[in-house]
Amino acid sequence: MHPHLHTKNNRGCEEVMRALDDCHDEGFLYKLFGNCNNIKTQVNKCLRAARLERTARNREEAKKKREKTLAIWKEIDDNS
Repeated sequence: MHPHLHTKNNRGCEEVMRALDDCHDEGFLYKLFGNCNNIKTQVNKCLRAARLERTARNREEAKKKREKTLAIWKEIDDNS
């Protein structure tokens, strides 16, 4: 399973997702015999890479916010 494909977070994977949509448009039997599996694997890899990049960026932002919060609390404790 993969998340919703066409969202703002998945802009870097549009070409691969479009190829998967085109493959699925070929019909049920085309999908049934595994003709879209390779493209789906590429979509999964692309989405995973995008997710890992996003989580790393979020982790860094959270670390900066946490350091700022700790500095404010330290300043409050020093002035009390």
